[in-house]
Amino acid sequence: MKVLMTRELYELYTKGKSREYKDVAMNKELYAGFVRAVRSMEFAENVAALRQLSYLHYEKLRYQLSELSSVRLSNRFVHRLIFRELEDGIQVDLIEIDNTHYGNKK
Repeated sequence: MKVLMTRELYELYTKGKSREYKDVAMNKELYAGFVRAVRSMEFAENVAALRQLSYLHYEKLRYQLSELSSVRLSNRFVHRLIFRELEDGIQVDLIEIDNTHYGNKK
């Protein structure tokens, strides 16, 4: 599939650096998960193929974010890659960095 990204995410993907996503770039596990998720999206034939990759934990979001979908970057962290599905591919919009996701209250 074609994966479209913002300039900051493309910089993170290709160079491993980004001002906006420093915490992902600095954390080796999160960065590796980000690269793995994007590569999996690029090699998938369609969005349905992402459901077959259990390590991604693909899900359609609900409520206010109902037009978006997400995949998990790491099993150890709650960080998610949130994206918009398009007819000809995927448009990656942002990374949700939220420690309270799924009730993980700290």
